[in-house]
Amino acid sequence: MTAFDWGGRLVPYPADSAAAYRTSGEWSDLPTGRRLHESASRYPDRTAVITAEGSLTYRELDERTDQIAAAFGGRGLRPNDPVIFQVTNRLATVLAWYGCLKAGLIPVATLAQHRMHEIGHIAGKVRAVAHIVEVGLSFDLVGFAREVAEQQPTMAHLFTVRDLDGVSDPERIEDLGTDIDPVLARTFVEEVEARIDPADVVAFQLSGGTTGVPKVIPRIHAEYWNNGLAYAKALGWTEESRVGHLIPIIHNAGVSCALHAAHSVGAALVLANPEHVAAFALMADVAVTELLIGHGHYRAVQSKDFDPLLATLRHVVLSGAKVSADLFARMEGHGDRWVGQLFGMSEGMFTVSPLNSPAEFRSSTVGWCIASSDEIRILDPSSEDQVAVGEVGELCCRGPYTIRGYFDAPDHNATAFTSDGFYRTGDLAAIRLDGARPNLSIEGRIKDLINRGGEKVNAEEVEVLLMRHSGIAAAAVVAMPDERLGEKACAFLVADDTGVELSMERVQAHLDSLGVAKYKWPEKLVWLAELPTTNVGKINKKSLRADAVAMLQAEGVLS
Repeated sequence: MTAFDWGGRLVPYPADSAAAYRTSGEWSDLPTGRRLHESASRYPDRTAVITAEGSLTYRELDERTDQIAAAFGGRGLRPNDPVIFQVTNRLATVLAWYGCLKAGLIPVATLAQHRMHEIGHIAGKVRAVAHIVEVGLSFDLVGFAREVAEQQPTMAHLFTVRDLDGVSDPERIEDLGTDIDPVLARTFVEEVEARIDPADVVAFQLSGGTTGVPKVIPRIHAEYWNNGLAYAKALGWTEESRVGHLIPIIHNAGVSCALHAAHSVGAALVLANPEHVAAFALMADVAVTELLIGHGHYRAVQSKDFDPLLATLRHVVLSGAKVSADLFARMEGHGDRWVGQLFGMSEGMFTVSPLNSPAEFRSSTVGWCIASSDEIRILDPSSEDQVAVGEVGELCCRGPYTIRGYFDAPDHNATAFTSDGFYRTGDLAAIRLDGARPNLSIEGRIKDLINRGGEKVNAEEVEVLLMRHSGIAAAAVVAMPDERLGEKACAFLVADDTGVELSMERVQAHLDSLGVAKYKWPEKLVWLAELPTTNVGKINKKSLRADAVAMLQAEGVLS
């Protein structure tokens, strides 16, 4: 077999690295759809997926996705055809994902909230041939998909999740392939899989897109399923685990930390949508044991709606921002429940708190890598020089599931990777030692360094200090332009449950009592009911920076 030739637009792993990853077992020679089939053969009657709409056993999931794959092939789709996904967390979403993988198609993991600015660019970049959209959302994605197809000459197929008022065109994923004999469908899938090279692209994920449109991230068959398996093993999951997930599943965290991770060990994936009341009720009803909580749900888990889950949860993983002492204590409680932290990125690298790590490190760091061949360096942001242990620098990483280059982006790749292939994440980090064992502490983003007249202010450091005041429930600090100093700090704050907004004088007195240098103090406070978040639950600092500029313009301070 030979990997599909993308005309130089795909950056391959170096041959020596690929050989080492195969030798270590961190890469596999099997296609990803085959890995699901292996799990189904091992755990046929165990529950694979639970949603509010229903559930499927591993045998049912495997058979239905074989049929869907065969139906895709029957409609003229061919291996390596990219397929845009714009769907939410539904049972049919899981069917569509695995159906694509088994047909050799390449899911392109966009969000239902993306519009022409993102979808038009991405569809053209990867030359997508099909679009899977969800019906019944507040935005007409079917009409939107037809607009995309008018602009993209390669886009020839449209499929939906859920029914379009009884209309048969486009076809529903739920109906696709139900008339195909399962034996014939399995034969089709095996014939496709025989032609898949381990170095072939299995999925296109997207970068965070903090500037311009998102970059395209190619993940390959050799590593992608094993990425989820390594995560599941790091947390001690087994076929008895019930994994709750409520952030978008068609996103790298959803795929690697929930979908593939759960199915790699025979666990049940309990898939809910982000609306927390219904999500928590579903998870409590089926006795979820494992849960990943992103920043967008930090406040929700402190409500009484979350209480029923505390009885069955064994592992709680927190991800998205510095964790407050109150949140950590709420999750850990008493008994055998374990609480730790996760850090990860669509480009690859994941870290998680080790199961035997002391609470001191689980509450203040994001642990360490999940694969033995993962490599981390903390570099001076302006060079390739490593900083000393304990010092803050740019997190750079390399390993068996971290990409060596974005898709079709040579100019960006020239600065996004070091000369020896380490990905420059843009995150500020430091290594903290638990004895001889390293732990990674995330200290913010390089763009979160506020340059106040030459003094560098770490925004995340100030956020943590602000939230040490009992009256501040959440904080996000961003740079705002200043004619004299270049930049100053603007703090967007959320009050505690009393709703009392602290004055600038009280905030300054709080920081003064902590011994914080005055140049780090915020020079503007903005109180909000809640902080805006991105589609995947992270604080939307790009939006807050724009808000800070708009406020200064409205006040006449900035032209």
